[in-house]
Amino acid sequence: MISTIITTFSIIVIVLHFYFLILEMFLWTRPRTRKTFGIKDEAFAEETKVLAANQGLYNGFLAAGLLFFSFIEKNIFVVQFFLICVIIAGIYGAYSTKKINLFIVQAGPAIVCLIFIRILLSTI
Repeated sequence: MISTIITTFSIIVIVLHFYFLILEMFLWTRPRTRKTFGIKDEAFAEETKVLAANQGLYNGFLAAGLLFFSFIEKNIFVVQFFLICVIIAGIYGAYSTKKINLFIVQAGPAIVCLIFIRILLSTI
């Protein structure tokens, strides 16, 4: 049961961060993406697209690390490291943008996953 929850939430975090990669690297200037990130000015989106692409790349690295260590290498300790990185990114993102929903979407699933990993490890 616990391992199913961990797998489910790992997949959610991985998919979300690959989605963030796509939004930030390839769709940053599109109206729907601008609305998602609260960017009203099209010129500002154009000016910041290189920065957003860089940010997207980092989200992709988080997703790739979680994917690799969750399902290929199967190292639960490294998975915890990547989850903590995602949580810290969510905390900083929410702090810097003053949007609590960013924290909930980005860090929430990682927190749930980390809690269940810690529960699983405490029973071993």
